[in-house]
Amino acid sequence: MAIRKILLPLAGIASARGALSTALMLSQRWRAHLHALHVRTDTRDVAPLAGEGLSGAMIEEMMASTEKEGNTEATALAALFTQETTARGITVGAPVRATDGAVRAASARFSSVVGREEELVAGEARLSDLIVVPHPKSAEEVASADALHAVLFDSGRPALIAPVGVPTTIGTRIAIAWNGTAESASAVASVLPWLADATAVRIFHSPDYQRQGPGADKLASFLELHGITADATEFRAIDRNAGTGLLAAVEAYGADLLAMGAYSHSRLRQLILGGVTRHVLEHAKLAVLMNR
Repeated sequence: MAIRKILLPLAGIASARGALSTALMLSQRWRAHLHALHVRTDTRDVAPLAGEGLSGAMIEEMMASTEKEGNTEATALAALFTQETTARGITVGAPVRATDGAVRAASARFSSVVGREEELVAGEARLSDLIVVPHPKSAEEVASADALHAVLFDSGRPALIAPVGVPTTIGTRIAIAWNGTAESASAVASVLPWLADATAVRIFHSPDYQRQGPGADKLASFLELHGITADATEFRAIDRNAGTGLLAAVEAYGADLLAMGAYSHSRLRQLILGGVTRHVLEHAKLAVLMNR
């Protein structure tokens, strides 16, 4: 299935440039409509967080400061959006259609709304084909990670974590991290539209990463039914860390897109003990397509 709608949640200007460039590049590739969404904090949500011991005047000042910061961020993001879409010649507004109804070219729009980011992002994501999320380490704020988890756990849609920098290509050499889980199977389903145009596809598997389920050889046979030729290679954990071994193997392969399942173990366990998902989120330098 082709990608026709892309959602880009923007938490702030610090993480926006690389993610916006990535999303616009993908919208041009797929002739997709991009919705860049900025969610400003509802000032009514600030007061309960203020705690005891603050006067009404202090709480009002805090609420006014929050509103001002949100409006400033919205203005800066709107200016960046205009700059980037103009530079790429992308139509701002409704999708551009031919007389037969087919989408002719990429289009984009920017909106800034007030509310709770996790709820609004998850809701918008459910009717999007792809959600591009700023890299969790690309900004001082942690909101980009909140948006990522909202997509992964509450939308049922794939999330593409943008590189920190601006990529030159995405999806020409594709790596698939396979461990036999339902999450990795969802990642394969999401990356299928990309595979036909890739110059090379490789499956990465490891006894240090494999869970109960079909092996890499069965995945290769499945992809062959879709007309995709993929080779498979085994990687090993480095210093007992499967995530380190995976990223090292993917980097040596020269991949510009890694598709993988996310949080085969619980998010709490990965937060406490670490895990492949957490390691990849913290250290990957390439675009990563993740699914739950």
